[in-house]
Amino acid sequence: MSEQQIVDAVKSAERPEKGMNEWGQALFALVLVGGLAALLLSGTFQQKSSDPDPAACDATDGTRPSKPVSGMQLCTALNRADLPTLLGTPTEYAMTASGKEIMSKWADGERTVSPEAEIQLATYSVKLSTSDDDIPVAEMAGFLGSSVQNRTIGGHPALLYSDRTISLKFNLGGGKVDTGPGGIARSLLVAKDSKDGGGFYEVTIWRQDDVVPDDFALLRIAETVLPTVPGWTAG
Repeated sequence: MSEQQIVDAVKSAERPEKGMNEWGQALFALVLVGGLAALLLSGTFQQKSSDPDPAACDATDGTRPSKPVSGMQLCTALNRADLPTLLGTPTEYAMTASGKEIMSKWADGERTVSPEAEIQLATYSVKLSTSDDDIPVAEMAGFLGSSVQNRTIGGHPALLYSDRTISLKFNLGGGKVDTGPGGIARSLLVAKDSKDGGGFYEVTIWRQDDVVPDDFALLRIAETVLPTVPGWTAG
């Protein structure tokens, strides 16, 4: 019913046809008001339900932030509004987003803190981390398997390689957790500088359904996100 039709109907109610008594007029007005209310509730004035808001970055532990970049800074760089589009799943959104610091203790007693961030969507999970190791990326190719491929990201030498995720199976009866090989993860090791003087960024994606991830999605993310990470230098 259009707005003009509603106005005409109200005018008609104010000028009852010959022979309509007061009870008839009251009944007609009640039906008209009820119809108008239903129209408003089902039309423009009805608020549509919206999808949940994308997850904001959350610090998952109290580890002292690392320098020169923290896990929260990596999370902020990775948790972009266009991340689902870069992954090829534009209708999805970040369900969880976290940044943290990983503490490592070596045989000589030295402790190192490495920042990392992880974003989980319905189809993909994405992880971004960085390391200050002195080993050049080029020297790490021999440890990453025969399928490793050379790439260049923003003028920085990079290596593309595969790894496997870990599958967790929960036994609700016995309370045990069984682990095993999961799906394929695709990763990029990107040198921190164009001369590959040591240290790297690592971007990894894997799918929740164990299908092999899209390499083009991984490359798009690395090329778009890494230049926004604090400390990145142009190649």
